[in-house]
Amino acid sequence: MNIILRFSVALVVCAGSLANGAATAQTADTVLFNGKILTVDKEFSTQQALAIGNGRVLATGTSATMKKLAGSKVRLIDLGGRTVIPGLTDGHIHGIRAALTFGTEVNWIGVPTLKEALEKVRQAAQTQKSGSWIVVAGGWTEEQFEERRRPDVAEVTAAAPDNPVYIQHLYDWLLLSPKAMAALNIHDDADVTPGGKLERDGSNNPTGVIAGNGNALGKLFDKLPKPTLDQQVDGSRKFFREMNSFGITGIVDGGGVSMYPASYQAAFKLWHDRQLTVRVAYHLCAPTPGSELADLRNLTQLLPPGFGDDMLHFNGPGEILIWADWTDGDITPDGKAKLYDLLRWAAGRGYTIQLHWNPERTVHDLLDVIEAVNDEYPVGNLRWAILHLYGASEDSLKRMKPLGLIWGVQDGLYFGGERLQREVGAEAALQLPRIATAFKLGLTVTGGTDAHRVSSYNPFVALQWYLDGTTIGGIQTRGDAEAPSRRQALEMYTRNSAFAANDDDKRGTLEPGKFADLAVLSADYLTVPVKEVGKIRSVLTMVGGNVVYAAAPFEKLGDEAPSLRATGSAQGAARRQAPRSNPEAAK
Repeated sequence: MNIILRFSVALVVCAGSLANGAATAQTADTVLFNGKILTVDKEFSTQQALAIGNGRVLATGTSATMKKLAGSKVRLIDLGGRTVIPGLTDGHIHGIRAALTFGTEVNWIGVPTLKEALEKVRQAAQTQKSGSWIVVAGGWTEEQFEERRRPDVAEVTAAAPDNPVYIQHLYDWLLLSPKAMAALNIHDDADVTPGGKLERDGSNNPTGVIAGNGNALGKLFDKLPKPTLDQQVDGSRKFFREMNSFGITGIVDGGGVSMYPASYQAAFKLWHDRQLTVRVAYHLCAPTPGSELADLRNLTQLLPPGFGDDMLHFNGPGEILIWADWTDGDITPDGKAKLYDLLRWAAGRGYTIQLHWNPERTVHDLLDVIEAVNDEYPVGNLRWAILHLYGASEDSLKRMKPLGLIWGVQDGLYFGGERLQREVGAEAALQLPRIATAFKLGLTVTGGTDAHRVSSYNPFVALQWYLDGTTIGGIQTRGDAEAPSRRQALEMYTRNSAFAANDDDKRGTLEPGKFADLAVLSADYLTVPVKEVGKIRSVLTMVGGNVVYAAAPFEKLGDEAPSLRATGSAQGAARRQAPRSNPEAAK
């Protein structure tokens, strides 16, 4: 451990000791009292009040005790019995990408009827210039609509006759209006390959619907006009504030399709200008298929593990490491060799990794590669995560445990549970995903959404799905035996996701010395009926003790976000561990 890190840890330990012991020596600038504080510490203790000083938790306890810590200019917040949780961290989301176009896209997330969804397209056509693009980039599925169907080209064209329209469904289907087909110069399958296929009518003419995979749809999305940098910054600011309204105070961003070095500039500008309202741990994907290792070596020359500060830092490569195997087909021998070389390099550099992997049928190949790397460079402390893998067997989970692998379980089956039933059968689907089994085996399981193209970014929708296994269409596809407890589900979204971000020593729980990242909830997460969990919202969200979102009855607290980067961030790039293995392996 280097000297700077030792000093940083000493300060945090000292702060925690003072808060627990000689708390009277501390001065609180904010006290939240008369509430139900879920600290999510190891005992999952509940307290009545919480004291904050200089952006960090000083102590928790009774209202009377915490008020004794108040300074002369203290801000006293009466919670009125409301529940407070640590700020939520989405353990895998494409938030930086979603933010770029949040101010210019049409959002169908949570829209209950297709009629209303089409009305949003119609309204966009009325407010935008004739000929400008209207884009719905995902986050919806037909099961959410009362009509239980997707739109057709005729009704989309009727809603926006003078605009090219792009409507994407997850990573498997795309609708383009006639003007969009013409603008993209699409006439036959060769224009949407590899991975895409045009739907045709009885006269063999393209209908405007394209079936495809993430590769095909990603390349088509890249052809759309891009928002200006100012629009990207504005969209990013709005998206992160939107996340604050759901109690999100941190994200682990997975890079992904259509993410290039320039794609990070809007987030970097907000960070530079101290306007970020969520803490961002970001991953990088290699932009060029076939040269992944060379690309990552080049991109990371000035990005050692953890480079950044407490508002934004580089968390490592991922989620897409080898593009040839990203589309969930069987991994090729060449792909397996390339994956080994890349993971060996990452282990040698001490990088945390996020690994996109869906099929259980091939995960043994992935685990073979990781075990081979582990024989040379132990990976147990690197916090590598396998994402998705909804069909993980108990045997696969048992292989993951000794490697120290994190299992990132998003709420993809909230949108795709019916499809899973069709693929594996209703009885087999009852066991998937095996979240309860993973907890019993001692794995670290993180929560998240994988938003926004394949799902909603609402964390409480995800939490409800973890608890009841019921899809957006109202079908319970997973049985109660594999459901986590409410405590476990909340831990997935707080302390466990903070662990995946390499920030568990600074946030994820409301313990003395940690950042005062928290959310005051509209309803009690622990006691509200499970079917009501998805309706919970934050009424007050804080990052580092600063208010980043406030709704009734706390709206008068206002917005105190502008200087967030300074909060508790004296260590800068030196705040974290140095690489944990031989630097020679990076050559």
